[in-house]
Amino acid sequence: MSDSPRPHEPTPPQPVDDSVRAELTRLRESIDNIDAAVVHMLAERFKCTQQVGVLKAEHQLPPADPAREARQIARLRELAESAKLDPAFAEKLLNFIIAEVIRHHETIADGAR
Repeated sequence: MSDSPRPHEPTPPQPVDDSVRAELTRLRESIDNIDAAVVHMLAERFKCTQQVGVLKAEHQLPPADPAREARQIARLRELAESAKLDPAFAEKLLNFIIAEVIRHHETIADGAR
C-alpha cells in the first residue's frame, strides 16, 4: 500500500503565502463584481424581451423568430471570437437565453388569448 493519495482523494491543503491569499481575494472580488453585473445585464435584457413578447402577442406574431435567432448567434460568435471567448460557449449561452425568452413569449401569448 502506498502513502500517496489516491486519484479521487483531495490532496491536503498546503500553506498559502499571504500575498497569494491577497491576490486570490482581489481576483475573487472582481469575479463577484462581474457576476453581479452579468445578472443585472440579464435582468435588463429580459425586461426588453418581455416587452417584445407583449408586442408579439398583441399582433399575433409567433413567439420564436428563427431568422433573428440565427443572426444573433452568428453575431455573438463573432463578438466572442474578437473578445477571445470560446464561440461555442457563447453560442450555448445564447441558445439557453433564447429558449428562456421563447418560453416567456409563449406564456405571454397564452395569456393574451
